[in-house]
Amino acid sequence: MVILILVLAALVALGVIFLFGKGAFLISGYNTSSKAEKEKLDEKKLCRFMAKFMFALSACWLVMIIGFAIGIKPIAWWGMLLFLAVAIAGFILANTGGRFKK
Repeated sequence: MVILILVLAALVALGVIFLFGKGAFLISGYNTSSKAEKEKLDEKKLCRFMAKFMFALSACWLVMIIGFAIGIKPIAWWGMLLFLAVAIAGFILANTGGRFKK
């Protein structure tokens, strides 16, 4: 249970960092791109999106923790499935549509 809570705290901490527009170097696709590619992207929009994404993932993780804490495993499983669905949807949204172009 302690590990689950630590992961939740890490997701929330990342969300807060991204919310303030900092931490773009933590986004692997962004920090490995060239300077010319970085200039084409709006770093603030990217960080805000990642903040919302981290908070959504942490909410799913919280559902999972609650399910394990109260001993109702189906709630925990729904939390895991929700986490997976949000992760897939977030990756698709981040990589399509040109949302972060200037």
